[in-house]
Parts: sequence; structure tokens; C-alpha cells
Amino acid sequence: MSFTKLNSSRLTSSIKRHLQPLITPCPQAHSRLSSVRQFNYKTEKLASVLSTSIPINSESFKNNHQSITKLLESHQNLISQIISPVQYQKSRTKHTKKGKLLPRQRIERLLDPFSPFLELSQTAGYQLYPDHDLPAGGIITGIGQIHGLKCMIIANDPTIKGGSYYPITVKKHLRAQEIARENRLPCIYLVESAGANLPFQSQVFPDRDHFGRIFYNQAQMSSLGIPQISVVHGISVAGGAYMPAMSDINIIVKNQGRIFLAGPNLVKAAIGQEIDDERLGGGEMHCQVSGVSDYLAESDEHALVLARREIFYLNQTIPIQSSSSSSANQANLWQEPIYDPDELNGIVGTNLKEPFEIREVIARIVDGSQFHEFKKEYGTTIVTGFAHIQGQTCGIIANNGVLLSPSALKATHFIQLCDQRQIPLVFLVNVTGYMVGEQAERGGIAKDGAKMVRAVACTRVPKFTVIVGGSFGAGNYGMAGRAYGSRFLWMWPNAKVSVMGAEQLGHVMSAISDDKSKTEKLKAQVEYESTALYTSARLWDDGIIRPIDTRSVLGLSLSLANSSRKNIVKTQSFDDQPSSFGVFRM
Repeated sequence: MSFTKLNSSRLTSSIKRHLQPLITPCPQAHSRLSSVRQFNYKTEKLASVLSTSIPINSESFKNNHQSITKLLESHQNLISQIISPVQYQKSRTKHTKKGKLLPRQRIERLLDPFSPFLELSQTAGYQLYPDHDLPAGGIITGIGQIHGLKCMIIANDPTIKGGSYYPITVKKHLRAQEIARENRLPCIYLVESAGANLPFQSQVFPDRDHFGRIFYNQAQMSSLGIPQISVVHGISVAGGAYMPAMSDINIIVKNQGRIFLAGPNLVKAAIGQEIDDERLGGGEMHCQVSGVSDYLAESDEHALVLARREIFYLNQTIPIQSSSSSSANQANLWQEPIYDPDELNGIVGTNLKEPFEIREVIARIVDGSQFHEFKKEYGTTIVTGFAHIQGQTCGIIANNGVLLSPSALKATHFIQLCDQRQIPLVFLVNVTGYMVGEQAERGGIAKDGAKMVRAVACTRVPKFTVIVGGSFGAGNYGMAGRAYGSRFLWMWPNAKVSVMGAEQLGHVMSAISDDKSKTEKLKAQVEYESTALYTSARLWDDGIIRPIDTRSVLGLSLSLANSSRKNIVKTQSFDDQPSSFGVFRM
């Protein structure tokens, strides 16, 4: 086969001659260009500033503010008792007399000075075991910053039941690992635990999501390149011994840390060998002989310095932040809401029967109170749109009444848009459920609601849920309730979660039974079991937050999700599972 050499000059002139009619400038182009040049893009409004109509001097606002403030004070008193439990003062004193730091002091020394610590599920275990008071579920978990890098901290509290694992302790530990895996957060375990609480062994040991899952998660995360670092501050026996053994890096405190599968008493009973705990599983032995530990620390403080050093040398991208970072510096990155976030207490009261305008909540959470609303005039009982929270782009889905078919279709459409654009979703929940009745059923509320639920279940973008009011019935599913895989789910202290409201349940039960006393008793039970404190004690959420903290909590949560995406060269959910269709118009 031969190639003919073309005359380039002839070809060029020929192309120009044929293309000339196509590129002849429009007579109006010059005038249009002039007008464009006169447009100031710096003043272009990319989103509307939400207006407010809240009468802050009204009685209803004052009553709401007073009721929420009272609830917050009660909650804060409970948190203070959890942080410094009087009933465990004797064991705390005994602990510190040995020269040990208390678990919260260990966390404080580990984190960067003056950096925030987002603690998870502080009220876990509250009134869960009648004969066993278990502040914070016996374990402290949360997200903090070490050398500028966000990390998951999981700290046993040996002053509470010896740091042993109750069922709720296991659940809280596993949830922290789940968050770490989803957001690719290095895990630091501050270990001092007696292992499983034996009287509860049937609820702690045998099942899939029991104690053994902790070590499975460690192995899986390590294989994904998510660092696993343990600091052994005290005795770590039985299951507690596997936590450091399964870590990438293991630091142990000299003459204080102990790692063994069975303690001296059990060894004597099992094989008749008499041995002291230091020789059996002390720091020097494990660093010099067994190789179970990598670094021998002189004290708690020294061990935490070594742990910080390991984070420094992880070779992970760390956001550049000025050591003098302040709110003034942050103002250059994003705008604060133009309305006072403290007004959230007066907008949403404790009486969930009283409706409120959800845009008033959005206006006090998003940057500059700016919100680019999507399909504002359609499906008005749900509000959808784009915004920024502390500089992080997000799509917001918020309830403004009962979910009707148009509302469900609008939300489904919006979820598809965010999924295609890879924009995280924030759900602000105050929903009684989907509409009922003949007209709603004939209009297809079941299939339209199912579309919304399916979209929430199948979207590949991170979801973040804040329940600001009620979350009832199937509305809980459509608004990314616990079963739908939100990266984080937070509750305001006035929030409630239930299959239906207590009053509605009473009506249903009255139709079934004439026993009024039984009905009233069940209503009271549902009312109690739907409260934020009850649900949070059982880890049906990630914690109760103050309304005023919603913006900062969401800002941090969104930043974690965005950082985890940037740290992965190939994002599995989008590259390996591409959408089969474009965006359906609902």
C-alpha cells in the first residue's frame, strides 16, 4: 500500500475556501461581545439569599426558644455527668494514682492543640442496662485532628467496668470503624480493656456484628491502606489483646501496658504455670522477644507523642492550614450565614405538631444564607436545592410538610441530579410520612414514594442526615433514615423517630382494642421510645447535637467525605458502578 503526498498549501487554501461560509462572523456579534465585557462577573449572583420572616419578638418564638433551651440545659447536665461520672470516682482516683492519664486526657494529648474533637454517641448506653451504669457506653469515639490530618479515635475507658465490652460498647466501636472506613480515616486505638464482659458473652461474642468483627474490620481497613495504630496503656487481655496485634503499628507503655490472651490466673488454671503479668505480657517482652509491639514508651504521655509521630509519617496528603487559623481567616474561604444561628432554637420548638418553615433553618446553616432552589413552585412540601456549607458544595433535601406524590417525584429528580454531578446530599428531616387517603392512593403515592426511597437507597453520593423534628413512618426511609446508609445521622434534642406518632398509634389501637388503659400505656411507651435520648442511647444515630452546632458538624462531615474521594485514585462507586441511565424527569 502506498500513500500519496498531499500538497499542504493547496489543501489549506481548499479547506479555508470551503469553511469560510461557516465562520463568517454574525453582524450582531460585536455588540453582544461588548455587552458581555461590560458584565461584572464578580457581582454575579449564583444563588439567592434566603429571606426571613421570623418574628423574633413573638410569643411563639420566645416559647420555642425557652423550651429548646431548657431541653439543651438538661442534655448538657447529662453530658457533664457522662464525662465525669461521680459513681466511678473511686476507680478514676485509683487509675490516676498509678500515674495514668484518664481516657479523655489521653485524647486531648493526642490531638493538635486547640483543635476540635467531634465526639460520637456520647449518650450511648444511657439507662440501657438497669443494673449496669455505663457512661458513654464504656468507650469514647470521635474524630480529631493530628498534624492536620483527620483521624478516628477509639479509646477504652478502663475506669468503667475495666474497659470491658458490653453489647452497646461493641456496637459503638463497630460504628466508629464503619465511619473510618467510609471516610478513609486513620484509626488510633487507645487500648486498655478486659475484653468481652463475660455475663453478656452471648450478646457480645458469637454473631456477625459482635466482638470478632472489630478485628475483621482492622484487617480489611489495613488492606485498603487505612492506617491502624494502637497504643496499649494498660492491661489488654483476651479479645483486647487482638486489637494491638491486628494493628499496623503497636506502641506499648513500659511497666504499664500488658498484652496477653490469658492472664496469669487463667494460665495457672489451664496449664499450671505460675508467672507474673509483666513477664507474661509486658512491654519489654513484647518489644524485645515476641515482636508483638513496635515501640516501647516510658509513659502515657510519651506513648501519645510516638503515636502523633506515626501519623506525621503516614505520607498522606494533609490540608495546608495556618497555625494561626481563625474565624477571620476562614471568612476568606466562606461566608457565615447572615442570620443568627441561635435563632434556630426559636424556630423549632419541642411541640412537633406546630409547623415551621424549613427554609428558615436552611438560611441559618448554609454559607451566606444563599440557596439555589430547585423546582421551587413544584412539590412544595419538600424543599430541594444547592448550597455550600463551610465551603463544601452540597444538595439539600428538606421537609416542609407531608410528602405528596409531586414532592416525592421532585426529590427523586433532585437526587438523580446530585448523583450524576457527584454532589453530596444533606437531608433536613421533619416528616410525618407520605400522604394517605383515597386521592393519594389513586394518584400513586405508593409508587411515587417508592421511587424516592429507591433513589435514596441507590444514590452513590455520600448522604448526611439531621433530624430536626419528627421522622415518622415511611418518611424516615425517604429521608435517609438509619437503614439507608448515611455517612452520619444526627438528632436535635427535640427530635423524635417512630413508626408513627403516639396519637396516631392510639387511634389505630382503639380500633383494635377497647382496652383504653392498655392503649394509653402503649401511647406513653411510644412517646418515650421515640425521644432523641432513647434512640441515641441505642446508637440509632451518631449523637445528639445542639441546633447551633449543625453548621459546623455538617461542615466537618462534608469535608471528610470530600477528602476521602480525593484520596482515592479510582473511586469505586462511580467508576466501577456507572449509572445505566441519565436523569429521568419525574
